Amino acid sequence: MKHSIRTRLFLSISCLIIFFVALSLLLNSQYLGKYYLWQKKQSLLEINKQISKKYQGNPLKLSLELEKLEQNKGLSIFFIDQDYRLIYSTSMRIIEQPSIVLSVQPKLNALAKGEYFTGILKDPRLETNFLVLASRLENNEVLVLSTPLAAIDESTTIANKFFLFTGLITIVIGGVAVFLFARSFTKPILQLNDIAQRMSKLDFSKKYTVQSDDEVGQLGKSINSLSDQLDKAIFSLTEANKKLRADIEQERRIDKMRKEFINNVSHELKTPIALIQGYAEGLKLNINEDEENKNYYCDVIMDEASKMNRLVKELLDLSQIESGYFNLDKTAFNLSSLIESVLDKYRPVLVEKGIKVELDIPESLTVNGDAVRIEQVLVNYLVNAINHTNDKKKIRIQTVIQNEKVRVSVYNSGEKIPDESLDKIWTSFYKVDKARTRSYGGTGLGLSVVKAIQELHGNSCGVENLEDGVLFWFEVDR
Repeated sequence: MKHSIRTRLFLSISCLIIFFVALSLLLNSQYLGKYYLWQKKQSLLEINKQISKKYQGNPLKLSLELEKLEQNKGLSIFFIDQDYRLIYSTSMRIIEQPSIVLSVQPKLNALAKGEYFTGILKDPRLETNFLVLASRLENNEVLVLSTPLAAIDESTTIANKFFLFTGLITIVIGGVAVFLFARSFTKPILQLNDIAQRMSKLDFSKKYTVQSDDEVGQLGKSINSLSDQLDKAIFSLTEANKKLRADIEQERRIDKMRKEFINNVSHELKTPIALIQGYAEGLKLNINEDEENKNYYCDVIMDEASKMNRLVKELLDLSQIESGYFNLDKTAFNLSSLIESVLDKYRPVLVEKGIKVELDIPESLTVNGDAVRIEQVLVNYLVNAINHTNDKKKIRIQTVIQNEKVRVSVYNSGEKIPDESLDKIWTSFYKVDKARTRSYGGTGLGLSVVKAIQELHGNSCGVENLEDGVLFWFEVDR
């Protein structure tokens, strides 16, 4: 048929073969000579570096090596003194001024030590174009390398003629191969097309005879079983549609979470900013006149500023922590000292709010983990306790050794968390009481950060409702 798939396949592939052969011929004719010339320039530059490195003011000491370069590379090598007199020539073996040297002499005046120029110059005596590289050596002598362009042009012409010959052979042989391929390739496709046309008319009587196990054979098997798989296909399509709707809904939830994140990110930054402001005001008002306390205030300010900087990065890295791409910096450290250090930093806030803190920890307790991340967990729990304590104003921090783990608990007196929210509070941006959380700048992100850090450590965390308050806990490796 005139417009059959066989004809179109034959014509398309044949045109592609002709196009790429023609394109290769065009590229060769336009750029092969330029490429040869560029390669020759690079070769001259490399030879110039070799000679300049070994040259010590007497070219005769390099005569054998220079002669090898001349014979192997097809070069003419000249050395010219400061007065532009020829002092050495590998090609002429006589001390006279060759015409190619006279041609480059005007351009040598502008060359400083270590500089060079390249160009194509015509020898007026030989009436031949040369590729020339001239460089000024450290002793102000000039090294001139030249090679005739006739060899490059001849090589380019021969390469283009040979490629034209091989291109014509490729087109002829390729055309025959494409014709045979198109005929064998399209025969089963035409049979499958006939079967598909019958199936569109609900005629499933004709089956494809599978003769190979390639893609066409697999297609034949698929068409043969299509009538039996229609119900399954419709069911799979329905399930896929449900999944698509679920994905769209998930995207909407994620988008909503992003908006909440942007609106409430100040929760993670508010407390460290308050600490910095408080200690800075103390320094300004000169509350502590002794140098030791002043230094302590400065240390706290710098430490909190550094932590605030890390907090911004941690907020952005939350997704990495949850996906397992974040690496911990585990070391052995004193957990008791860490707890006391955190309490010291939050002492002004605790005193201001009249909150009493009970400590039930040993003097020294060595654990293993990422100290910065463990401190972040503890800070999240402590800030959460400060914000949710009731009129009793009581917080208790306790450590209990359990086999190879140390469980750290932070209790605060206050209202219990509703049972239906105990599992949800670990979800990013979830808030039990949005109005109250908003009043102190919470985003609902702190506990999700805690859970992510603990999962990264391979340890547990949790929450318990007690009779007169709430207790949060987390584990650390001993």
